[in-house]
Amino acid sequence: MNPVLIEIPLPFGWEPVQIRYYGLMYVIAIIVGIFLTRREATRKGLSLTLDDILDFVLITVPVAIIGARLYYVAFQWSNFYVPGNAMKTFINIVAIWEGGLAIHGGILAGLLMLWVYCRWKRVPLWQFADAVAPSMILGQALGRFGNFMNGDAYGVPLGPTWPPWLDWVGVVYKEGTPGFQQWGDIPTHPTMLYEMFGDLVIFGLLMWLRTKNFQDGFIAALYMVLYSFLRFWMEFLRADALWLVPDVLRAAQVISVILFVIFGAFIVMRRLYVRKPAVAPSSAS
Repeated sequence: MNPVLIEIPLPFGWEPVQIRYYGLMYVIAIIVGIFLTRREATRKGLSLTLDDILDFVLITVPVAIIGARLYYVAFQWSNFYVPGNAMKTFINIVAIWEGGLAIHGGILAGLLMLWVYCRWKRVPLWQFADAVAPSMILGQALGRFGNFMNGDAYGVPLGPTWPPWLDWVGVVYKEGTPGFQQWGDIPTHPTMLYEMFGDLVIFGLLMWLRTKNFQDGFIAALYMVLYSFLRFWMEFLRADALWLVPDVLRAAQVISVILFVIFGAFIVMRRLYVRKPAVAPSSAS
């Protein structure tokens, strides 16, 4: 694996321009997300143009990235803060191309902007949330591939109890990446690929269920429930976890439990799993 897809040389001794997998995956996720959300909004009969969808992306993506970064920095402050050098600290914080985005920070910021956008455009919140949800989980899957190439979001070593016939699963990261700095040549669980596969399964399920005429909000709430369940268990294999209480309480697991309970209760209490009555086609007189 290599974090850099291509390096473009520049004249006059300037530093070459690097196109990194990590950033490229986010660009692809945004483009695909615009297409999917636009198509789903049209299918639902929402009065949103392509320009409206672009407005949503332009205000939500930057805020979600900022939220994801600030959430990560808050739990890793000692790795970013340079005593007596505010400029270096600031540069460390904004260098997102080196990795270090926490998805829960992005989700929470994204939920806030989703609410703001629906109020602004006067769009039904849960209908639009259902239209956005499949794009969200697909974007997360693409992001996990970027993590893999970047060598971050890495797992713990396979360990002595791991079956020898599954040793091929282990990953050794490229020198200079966060995973290599932590474990060197020791094979570790590719947790980012595990989660990428889980995200793709959730994406496929949401794409299948979206046409089954469930109550508004079911697809969005189910996305939150399924991803929270997946992330809770993935955290046990993560070696770069963000801790609320060191070696005792993982932040992602706490947030996952909270989101799982909130949106699970939302599905049950609102009976979102009950399908809407089919609308009979009108007959010509």
